[in-house]
Amino acid sequence: MIRALKIGLLACCGILLAASQSQQTTDMAGARANVSNETIEGLVRDVACPIQNLDNHPTSMGSKCVQDCVKGGSPLIILTKDDRLYFPISARMPDTDQRKVLMPFVGKYVRASGIVFERTGTHAIVITEIKEMKEVTVKDDEG
Repeated sequence: MIRALKIGLLACCGILLAASQSQQTTDMAGARANVSNETIEGLVRDVACPIQNLDNHPTSMGSKCVQDCVKGGSPLIILTKDDRLYFPISARMPDTDQRKVLMPFVGKYVRASGIVFERTGTHAIVITEIKEMKEVTVKDDEG
């Protein structure tokens, strides 16, 4: 009888432990953020240069510098013509890395649609669709 109770108690503890370790999957939409569905256009690149150098524009870049920064792990952003930086985020919490989605577009001008969040001047986008805008020329300042 005591052995059956011990086994039952261990099973319950195991179930509770497993339930408490499950990943949080809270949907981000709502909760006190400025949220809208938008389409943005801009250059996919590293964040470092546009933050440090205000002469960086979405239709010109140093391709070697961008590639080196990306290889070094610099976060990827979309820089728009109005100088806004959009950080890609996932639709769920905890957030997941969006580099895999953006890597094919590094150094390219894109149109991205999705849910845009804004907080005190910082912009983030949950990308639902992204396409290169081949009609927009991005000048390489290094070559």
